[in-house]
Amino acid sequence: MITDPLFYAAAIPAVTLLGLAKGGFSGLGMLSLPLMALVASPVQAAAIMLPILIVQDVVSVWAYRNTWDRRNVAILVAGAATGILTGYLLAAQVSDAFIKLAVGVISIAFALRRLVLERGGREPKPTPADLPRGIFWGWATGFTSMIAHAGGPPFQIYVMPQRLPRDVFVGTGAVVFALINWIKVPPYLALGQITLANMATAAALFPVAIASTWAGVLLVRRVSGTHFYTAVYALLVLVGAKLVHDGAAALL
Repeated sequence: MITDPLFYAAAIPAVTLLGLAKGGFSGLGMLSLPLMALVASPVQAAAIMLPILIVQDVVSVWAYRNTWDRRNVAILVAGAATGILTGYLLAAQVSDAFIKLAVGVISIAFALRRLVLERGGREPKPTPADLPRGIFWGWATGFTSMIAHAGGPPFQIYVMPQRLPRDVFVGTGAVVFALINWIKVPPYLALGQITLANMATAAALFPVAIASTWAGVLLVRRVSGTHFYTAVYALLVLVGAKLVHDGAAALL
């Protein structure tokens, strides 16, 4: 177990941001791993975060247990499982920097286009869930989650145009990523990333993880549905910019 106070000085804010994201403020969680990576190796940071994510999933799924879209979950998780397997098999060959750069560019283009359409009063009609696009974006969600811990943007690109009610959108994401995180456990074990020391460190952060997730749930329910989507699109632009920066910096 890590006992260095400097580690927890970075880990507590990181877990808090992750909890707010799990509660509904999608995008904030992307800042967590870079914060943790300041005081631990990226591989160890990811391994510590996985049990924390699973605990936070319990809170978010319980909070939104009555508001999630079963069709979307079934389609996305089926695609995500194949994406996680692909990521596991190609973990040593695929550059996470390139993946971050590509996902970042796509996220920025998608979110800016939607924001421009909204501001111009030309918001397209909601698009229903469908199998071909859902399987593809589910695969992308699982693959980027396994390789670069960036599964949020592909999920949002597929689900946000459906204009689901706020709580249904958040609840669907909560269930999808709860299942994805459990599917990622065997690959993480196979790669030797889950150890007793990392689990003990994660357990020390569980109280912060639970409290911050509940805070996210309570705060997001104070935001109207219209403003919620605008805020998520704006966060997606910021997340995309962060991914582009990280990916380009690593490649250069």
